[in-house]
Amino acid sequence: MTIRFTKDHEWISLDGDVATVGITDYAQSALGDVVFVEVPDAGKALTQGSEAAVVESVKAASEIYAPVDGTVVEGNAALADEPALANTDPQGAGWFFKMTIANQAQFDALMDQDAYNTFIQGL
Repeated sequence: MTIRFTKDHEWISLDGDVATVGITDYAQSALGDVVFVEVPDAGKALTQGSEAAVVESVKAASEIYAPVDGTVVEGNAALADEPALANTDPQGAGWFFKMTIANQAQFDALMDQDAYNTFIQGL
């Protein structure tokens, strides 16, 4: 499984033909306690950089952007009942949606773990 990161603090992990997308630990920490998450429906076509989901916390509401072009295959229904999963397990059970990837080059161009760590240290 390969994981990449965006400058908007989304992570995307590719396992075979399906990618899982969520927010990073840095993002959940900056948001504070997450109280609501709206995930996309299966079948929704996404364009890299377009709004894919919404997360609301006690501090702010934020959009979650599609890290690559593709189609949603599943939204994480567990977040509707337990939005705090985005805080307690952001890169595990707190994932937002799964999607197919239309353009592998977009995925490959995203930051790896080391590049993302360097990026957030500069913030």
